Amino acid sequence: MANSTSGESVIHRVVRILAAFADEAPALHLRELSRKVDLPLSTVHRLAGELEIEGLLVRDPSGRLRHGHRLWELASRGSRAASLRESALPVMEDLAAHNGHNISLGVLEGTDVLYIERLALNESVVNITRIAGRLPVHGCSGGLVFMAFAPEADQERFLSRRLEKLTDATVTDPQELRKVLAIIRQTGYCSMAGIIVDESSGISVPIFADGNTPLACLTAIVPRGQENVPALVPQMQMAARAISRRLGYNPAPVGTLRRSLPAPN
Repeated sequence: MANSTSGESVIHRVVRILAAFADEAPALHLRELSRKVDLPLSTVHRLAGELEIEGLLVRDPSGRLRHGHRLWELASRGSRAASLRESALPVMEDLAAHNGHNISLGVLEGTDVLYIERLALNESVVNITRIAGRLPVHGCSGGLVFMAFAPEADQERFLSRRLEKLTDATVTDPQELRKVLAIIRQTGYCSMAGIIVDESSGISVPIFADGNTPLACLTAIVPRGQENVPALVPQMQMAARAISRRLGYNPAPVGTLRRSLPAPN
């Protein structure tokens, strides 16, 4: 694969071009795209033209480029996220209808939680999660669930990073985070208030396969101060187990799982 003079591969440049389109900028003129990805106009013109031929980009009547349906088609084929979403959606709909909260489904992607489904029943709640959107692991309850049940080496890498203070409530001190992760392992859920949005709380539970490593997390976004954890968490844990079973797994009951985990330091 030919590289640019900077050593960047063609695939890397193509990914940068495709990633430039976002909710706030779903369509871009060629010059806008060139500026956004910091590539020469001639390079963007050539690569965008090839992507158009393959149907990965299309032009709207104003001449702006946007993602084509072909991109969604290819991404959906054999995707683990697609099968997870398909299995989880009916359960999420029942959960949301029962408690009236906004419910999200996330997977771990590097140092972020990537959200693959979102049901928003209460638009008055400040909820910044969106489908195909990301939140940093330390800035959301789902991310802390993933870290709590992650292998020790992954936890240590996470705790050694310099973490951004997103709100006054964001926990960034390694010792405090160790305590938070230990509580999550003990209780099987995470409830964090205002760690990325001051007005909202996130309550997350893991969705397990056969082992103790979550394959996804289920999150409820509720107004801060209205968490009602004793009522909500059992509902969410039942929903998480139902999703695991729909995926063909037989997850251990929460109490059994907690007993099988090492005691917190």
